Amino acid sequence: MPIISVQLIRGRSPEMKRALMKELAEAAVRTLGAPEASVRVILTEIDAEHWGIGTKTKAEIERSGA
Repeated sequence: MPIISVQLIRGRSPEMKRALMKELAEAAVRTLGAPEASVRVILTEIDAEHWGIGTKTKAEIERSGA
């Protein structure tokens, strides 16, 4: 059973997340020959304050406009 885990910064629409899950599952079926019902996709959303890029958080970078 393929398990695909994705971490995203919070803020994408439900439609975008659904499309991503669909594409990932289809890729696993196509490339691995896995039965569709066996594929699991787990999206974990992370707040921008909890996502570090270098010495700053994603939220700090967004606020500074950099």
